Amino acid sequence: MDGFLAALTISFAVIFVAELGDKSQLMALTFATRFKPVPVLIGITVATGVVHAVSVGIGYGLGATLPTGWISLVAGIAFLAFGAWTLRGDKLTDDEKTKAERTTGSAIWAVGGAFFLAELGDKTMLATITLATQHGWFGTWLGSTVGMVAADALAILVGRMLGRHLPEKFIKYGAAALFAIFGIWLIVEAIIELR
Repeated sequence: MDGFLAALTISFAVIFVAELGDKSQLMALTFATRFKPVPVLIGITVATGVVHAVSVGIGYGLGATLPTGWISLVAGIAFLAFGAWTLRGDKLTDDEKTKAERTTGSAIWAVGGAFFLAELGDKTMLATITLATQHGWFGTWLGSTVGMVAADALAILVGRMLGRHLPEKFIKYGAAALFAIFGIWLIVEAIIELR
């Protein structure tokens, strides 16, 4: 059970932090101004569960076939890149914002479809792949899915209560710092193992 809890906790924390200030969090806010929060969260949960299942499958397969020292090194470098990506920031394009505002039909289908497409190739998908190379697949999938849904729920709650976004600079720098810490940690582990 220790492996499961470690995978769950680490995946939750990394993905929750990675999602803060991400464009999908901005999409969640936009959808929440048009639809009720519960259908928005259901759509986010379904889309996230599917995308992260694919991510975990890819990562777990890579982890089973590649030497762990090299995986740690590549994962560490990837996490440093995720930190830089976080500093760059994400914004909704005018087209993405317009689509989110004009969507008709079932809120769950609209939100789920938009989130599924937005998350393909996003840093949270890549981070989940990276985490799955080193941790159990189920704990990583569950932790990453719950972490992302929790971060988006927080955006919806705060956005609805305060009518504005979380302090963007604080979130951006904090998330980038956490990615850098994880990245350096993984690189040090890899260097020790590869010696």
